[in-house]
Amino acid sequence: MATVAIYSLKGGVGKTTFSINLAWAAATISKRRTLLWDLDPQAASTYIMADGPMPQGEAQAIFARNVDAMSLVRPSNVAGVDLLAADTSLRGLDHFFFELGKKKRLAKLLGGLSKHYDRIILDCPPGLTQTSEQVLHAADLVIVPVIPAPLSQRALVEVVHFLDRQKGKHAPILPVYSMVDRRRSLHRAALDEKADWPVIPMASAIEQMSVRKAPIGTFEPHCPAAKAFTKLWTGIERKLRTQA
Repeated sequence: MATVAIYSLKGGVGKTTFSINLAWAAATISKRRTLLWDLDPQAASTYIMADGPMPQGEAQAIFARNVDAMSLVRPSNVAGVDLLAADTSLRGLDHFFFELGKKKRLAKLLGGLSKHYDRIILDCPPGLTQTSEQVLHAADLVIVPVIPAPLSQRALVEVVHFLDRQKGKHAPILPVYSMVDRRRSLHRAALDEKADWPVIPMASAIEQMSVRKAPIGTFEPHCPAAKAFTKLWTGIERKLRTQA
């Protein structure tokens, strides 16, 4: 089992879009048993991927009480992808982690899920918090969406500096350009500077995800964004095999 975290210090960079489409790719392209774990109290992944109404107020229970994680797993609306849903109870998760004082609580929970899944995708809340510290040390790979603009690129630098200051090993980071519009000179310049970074283009299909409540690959599989996510996932699988 491998855990892939979609994380950024900054909000609004496409974390949910990445999480959903990479979970779809893991299940559909790689035929992996896949779990999408929504850790963001905004619950955007849950809204798009939930197969029917989700119970409220139980998302933090997996951390706070002796609850079997699998008892909270629900099927998603995509075949092969299960969902651990988010809700507003996760707003208190940072405080809980601080009081609990267990730096490896998330890693332990992921270990318990390993016999059920081949790939776990974490949709993470933004910011450098107690939750993000748990994520960054429990994941096998951290995908960081980066908009080709100074503030988003600065956020990536801050994450790298934070990890470099921590003791012990941390997951490798894979930055990916997100919401790229090649008509913009700023975006073209950024792509020229980091020509080896994967690129996800701006696309109207991405905006349709919240309307259709589905990954792009299910309703517009041949659009550039869908092809870009497929290519990205293929590279992720290759990287995970190299790390194994």
